[in-house]
Amino acid sequence: MHSFLQRSDGRRADQLRDVRITRHYTRYAEGSVLIETGQTKVICTASVIERVPEFLRGRAQGWLTAEYSMLPRATHTRSEREAARGRQSGRSQEIQRLIGRALRAVFDLNALGPRTLQIDCDVIQADGGTRAASITGAFVAAHDAVSTLLDQGCLIASPITGYVAAVSAGIMDGAAVLDLNYAEDAQCDTDMNIVMTGAGECIEIQGTAEGAPFSRTQLNQLLDLAQQGIAELMAKQKEALNK
Repeated sequence: MHSFLQRSDGRRADQLRDVRITRHYTRYAEGSVLIETGQTKVICTASVIERVPEFLRGRAQGWLTAEYSMLPRATHTRSEREAARGRQSGRSQEIQRLIGRALRAVFDLNALGPRTLQIDCDVIQADGGTRAASITGAFVAAHDAVSTLLDQGCLIASPITGYVAAVSAGIMDGAAVLDLNYAEDAQCDTDMNIVMTGAGECIEIQGTAEGAPFSRTQLNQLLDLAQQGIAELMAKQKEALNK
């Protein structure tokens, strides 16, 4: 680890941005969270829909799916609403599929019963790491939605089998760094997003050499950093859920 690395916000190479998770952020959804990781802010809601997609009809199994979007002025310049273009961007589709996969990995869909848990992640301010923040916040929102079903007697046991969270990591000036903000993401040589369970198992690893290729040693450093950061994020999730 390069202790002399100067990050744009003064953090250590292995330090997360400040993380704040606010539950019950909006009024109507069964689960609703505002997650803030540094200057990135995402509203994550979980809605219970008492039906399943056509491909699951008659199977007595539930479903969990996600949608992701970024508000027009979440970044430095205004972007056009995807609804105005009549289609989602490839990036939005990729991220929402990732969120769905991540949460389904820690859900027993049979125990959920014939209903859908619809996750919506809306980025209101972006400063890097929006997909990781969405997954981390969406888990808490989903947990609250399940608690609502349990309180209503719609479920006899929780379908949640473990925790899930995500974080970014990268190589900057030859050093492995954790939780990239936008400025770092734009200049790093390697950009990686890692999703893990509470048991330390990987759900997804998305890594790309933007500049110089990265070595197997650097890959292991990034994974170790991510596992450390994800453990800290899960502690934040548990702290929020225990309030």
